[in-house]
Amino acid sequence: MYSKGANQYRQVGATSEVAGADPHRLIQMLMEGALTRMSQAKGMIEIKNYEGKAKLLGRVMDIISTLQSSLDHEQGGDISANLDRLYDYMNRRLLEASSANDATMVDEVMALLLEIKSGWDGIRDEYLAANGKKPAEQKNANEASLTSYSV
Repeated sequence: MYSKGANQYRQVGATSEVAGADPHRLIQMLMEGALTRMSQAKGMIEIKNYEGKAKLLGRVMDIISTLQSSLDHEQGGDISANLDRLYDYMNRRLLEASSANDATMVDEVMALLLEIKSGWDGIRDEYLAANGKKPAEQKNANEASLTSYSV
C-alpha cells in the first residue's frame, strides 16, 4: 500500500518537473533516467532477472534514440555528427549487452553517457545566461546526480 502511494507521489513529482523544465534540463533528465535504468539493469543481470533487464535496457535504448533524434545537425556541426555516431554505438552495445547478459557492456555505455552528461551539465550556466535566466542551484544538484551512478 505504501509503495503504491510512494510511486504515485514520485510520478507526480517527475511530471511537474518535466512540465517546468527548459529544453536543456529536459536533456539532463533524459540522461539521468537512462543512467538510473542502466544501473537498475545491471542489478537485474546480477540476480538473473532477464525479463526485467530487457525492459530496462529497452527503455534506455528508447531514451538514447530520443537524445539522438533531438540533435540539431545544422547548428551542431561535427559535435552533432559525433554524438549521432556515439548514440548509435551505445544502442548497439546495449543490444549486445542485453543478449549476452553482460553488465560490463552496460558499464561501458554508462561511462560514455556520464562523459556526455558531464559536458552537458558544464554548459548549464551558459544556457541559462543565453536565455536571460540566472544560474540556479541546479548546478549543484546536477553535480550530485553525476556522482550517484556507479559504473
